[in-house]
Amino acid sequence: MSKISLYLDEDILERSLVKALRNAGIDVATTTEANNLSCTDEEQLIWATSQGRVIYTLNVGDFCRLHKIYMEQGREHSGIVTGRQSYSVGEQLRGFLRLISEKSAEEMISQQEFLGNYID
Repeated sequence: MSKISLYLDEDILERSLVKALRNAGIDVATTTEANNLSCTDEEQLIWATSQGRVIYTLNVGDFCRLHKIYMEQGREHSGIVTGRQSYSVGEQLRGFLRLISEKSAEEMISQQEFLGNYID
């Protein structure tokens, strides 16, 4: 079972979150680093999937719809995690540490998770 790697879409602007995740040993890529700024949501998901990364976004509505379309079409993605802007960096870090301790990359395939379910 492989450890989850993350891809943070352009909604995630907190550099301190990227630093905190990396300091915790989590493999993180960002849209800026991947030169994917201004790509569509589907293009972001396709890129994340091509890299075997779970995408993290605050764009709940659009990614819920995109996940539903993928499932209806029988397509796979590497996983989607959605969060809220109101979560602090500490809450997001705790949520990801718990999620990654409970699920593997393989278990995230074609799954959508809400980060709030992993924040105590």
